[in-house]
Amino acid sequence: QVQLVESGGGSVQAGGSLRLSCVASAYTSACMAWFRQPPGKEREGVATISIVRSTTYYADSVKGRFTISRDYAKNTMYLQMNSLRPEDTAVYYCAARGLNACTTDPQGFGYWGKGTQVTVSS
Repeated sequence: QVQLVESGGGSVQAGGSLRLSCVASAYTSACMAWFRQPPGKEREGVATISIVRSTTYYADSVKGRFTISRDYAKNTMYLQMNSLRPEDTAVYYCAARGLNACTTDPQGFGYWGKGTQVTVSS
């Protein structure tokens, strides 16, 4: 059983930066991802990173502003968020799956953290 614990959320003004961390308790998952759920909206994929050559994917809305990375020695994943906008306000979740092929479909992930709140004010 993999346990995921996020940290690093908070409140920031537009244009600011935050760095989210996700520590996994067990084996290194083949694919890890960050999702977010804005108030009153569905959960959406933000970024994914595969163990295969650390291949990454970004949603168009965050491309060029967010960077996903992994530290395999620490079993930790990060999301560096720069140039934050009010529309980035959401609960951010860390997710993991054992299959090599990453996806942005929440149904494809069996392990989830409890989430961390990110609030961006204008």
